[in-house]
Amino acid sequence: MMKIKAAVVPEVGADFEIHDNVELHDVGPTDLRVHMVASGICHSDEAIRQGVASLGYPVILGHEGAGIVEAVGSEVKDFEVGDHVVLSFYADGTCDNCLRGIPTRCRHYGDYNLSGVRADGEDHFQEDGQHVSDMFNQSSFTTTTVVDQRNAVKVDNDLDLRVLGPLGCGYVTGSGTVFNSLQPKPGDTIAVFGTGAVGLAAMMAGVISGCTKVIAVDIVPERLELAKELGATHTINSRVENAVERLLELTDGRGVDWTVDTTGIASVIMDAVHGLSQGGTCAAIAVTDQNVELSTWNDLCTDDKKLIGVNMGDAIPQIDIPRLIEFYRLGRFDFDKTEKFYAFEDINQANADSVSGKTIKPVLIIDPDYEP
Repeated sequence: MMKIKAAVVPEVGADFEIHDNVELHDVGPTDLRVHMVASGICHSDEAIRQGVASLGYPVILGHEGAGIVEAVGSEVKDFEVGDHVVLSFYADGTCDNCLRGIPTRCRHYGDYNLSGVRADGEDHFQEDGQHVSDMFNQSSFTTTTVVDQRNAVKVDNDLDLRVLGPLGCGYVTGSGTVFNSLQPKPGDTIAVFGTGAVGLAAMMAGVISGCTKVIAVDIVPERLELAKELGATHTINSRVENAVERLLELTDGRGVDWTVDTTGIASVIMDAVHGLSQGGTCAAIAVTDQNVELSTWNDLCTDDKKLIGVNMGDAIPQIDIPRLIEFYRLGRFDFDKTEKFYAFEDINQANADSVSGKTIKPVLIIDPDYEP
């Protein structure tokens, strides 16, 4: 095992600690060893750090990595040393749901991504010979990691790897929820509750899909201004306005066809449901421990509304991430406007700024010597 530097969370709720003696699993037949350039910080990382979800501790988090391949396994055919890659979740590709083209519903998704060990059941990381849990078969808060080739998406070398990592989770989750799960038609209307990275990605996908009203709902004026810059036709500051009443006003009393909740707050999810038109659908996509109560008669039956959950935007990373990059090149998916760079050593400040909302999408620069 080679030794690497990594940000370790030693116990529930503890700060990240940068350790330089973490032992990394060797490269297996279908693996890539990736030199990490940068990684986004996601609210799912914070949920696990705080114990809302647990992979076991100590743990190395991070699942929005981008880097350069520095070694490949004996059975790898589609990657070679020097390739630039974005990392995402792992699915086996062999179960019935994977074969249907829905790897986010892989029958062993939890075992592969949220069990704290590699897909083959072995330790991804150790420290002083003791197990350290991983995340998403990846753990991108590291200077080097080993992933299965199915975790990786090859990207063009002319792109800046420092901005691309969050495509592997936050941006593909938000946009995929709209493109893959809701599939609005041109002329439909959509409202997105919460204008963080996931919400803004969903909102931009609504614009690309041809929705005539794309409504951003938040309580932070600066975020609502950015939402306008990224294509929102209307914004609602739900701290000072009644979001449901305003949605009805903007749609001649009908409500919107589609809503996306990225907040995970029960009262906001209810607003997202009540702001729907008859027959409308709300996608709830936040990691949360809150519960909602719906009226079977009024909400679900009489109004024919639907509340659905979506994991990772129902995405196929090897298809969806290149699609997002093409929209980015066209100036139609300016996700980089949500990002702010932080040094790897400043991970706790970056995470705090993510939690407080000061920064929409913090990106850790793990290799400061990288030049795009």
